[in-house]
Order: sequence, then C-alpha cells, then structure tokens
Amino acid sequence: MNYHWNWDIFLAETPSGSTTYLGWLLSGLEVTIAVSLSAWIIALIVGLFMGVFRTVPNRWLSGIATVYVEVFRNTPLLVQLFIWYFVMPELLPVSIGNAFKSINPFLQQFIAAMLCLALFTGARVCEQVRSGINSLSVGQRYAGLALGFTLPQTYRYAILPMAIRIILPPLTSEFLNIFKNSAVASTIGLLELAAQGRQLVDYTAQAYESFIAVTVLFMAINVVVMVLMHKIEARARVPGNAGGG
Repeated sequence: MNYHWNWDIFLAETPSGSTTYLGWLLSGLEVTIAVSLSAWIIALIVGLFMGVFRTVPNRWLSGIATVYVEVFRNTPLLVQLFIWYFVMPELLPVSIGNAFKSINPFLQQFIAAMLCLALFTGARVCEQVRSGINSLSVGQRYAGLALGFTLPQTYRYAILPMAIRIILPPLTSEFLNIFKNSAVASTIGLLELAAQGRQLVDYTAQAYESFIAVTVLFMAINVVVMVLMHKIEARARVPGNAGGG
C-alpha cells in the first residue's frame, strides 16, 4: 500500500488558522457529548412516563403510549431527523416556525438533532420500562394498594425502584447507542465528531488517520459510559434481587 501516513496532521493549522485539525475533532467531540447527553435526559423522562402509561389500567394513557412507541420505533431515524429539521418548522404556527428559522443555524441543527434522538431513544426506553414493570410480580402492586397507597404512589415507591434496577443493563446499551446515533446529525449540517472527521479528510486527504482518531474518541466515550453505568448498577443492586449477591 502506497498510502503516506502522517499523524502530525492533527497538529497542523486549519485553513482559517484559528485552530488545529485536532481542535476540529475535539470541538466535534464536545458537540457529540452535548447533543447526546441532553437527548438522553429527555429520553429518560419521556421513556419513564410512557413506560408507566403502557402498564396502567387506563385505555387512553395506554393507547397514547402505544401509538408513540409504534410511530417512533418503526420510522427510520434519518427520516425522523429530516422531519424535525425540514418539515416541523413548516407545520408549526407561522410565528414559532419563523422564530425557529431565524435563530443561529447551529442552534437549529442542535435542537432538531436533540429532539429527534430524544424521542427516538425514548420509545426504546419506554419498552424497557414496560418490560421491567411487567417482570415484577403483580402482587407487588396489590401490596402497595392494600397498604393504602394510591396507584401513582405504588408506582413511585414500590414498582419503579425495582423495575429500574432490573432494566439498568439494557439502559446502558441505549445510553451507548445514543452517542453512536448522534452521527446522523451530520446529514443536516451539525458538525459533531463524525462530521468533523469527514471535514478533516476533505481538507487533508488523510482518511485513515482521521477515522482512526474518530473511532478512538467514540471508544473512549463508550468506556466512560460503561464504567459509569457499572458503578451505578453496583450501587443500585439489591441483595437477592435483580442480580444482587
């Protein structure tokens, strides 16, 4: 292979002279982390509520949660991203749509990517919450009601604490996936990590170095997430339950 390796390219200045190519990658890493973490917080909140709605004895709430899951799980992520960025501003009231289109382009891209990732991932979290709740004995719900708790209190104090412990491992996978899925945001112009890697290739033609660096940075994110979630699992484990010793 006649490829010329040049790892020093990361320390070279960009055409604008304002930073180095490594600086480009690090700025992309910051955007990836920011959009993924903000989307994950929203996804957890939405997924938790929708997962509970899927299990309550109320046909309206259960129906709303079911429609949400079916729509967002069965539509390709890229299609959803294009809808959020190109279509939704046109469907909103004119004043709101125009306000969105007049803000900084980076914020437009960031908000669209964040909401898309959040609701897409929230649908998956919803199903995991539902599975965790359904894996518990129905007697746990009856016991809470027999003690005089309302149904919301039973969920809050008796059901969800155990269900969340059970679903922590699959939640770890979803946490990792949201970082990887953030790469689709480059299709609407958001300069996250993968987009910065492609931009580096366009300017330097050093494709191998660029995408090896991008891969290493994504792997570093994964390692941090896995270590963090492992510590959370260890602290949340109940002896004799949900994998406790």
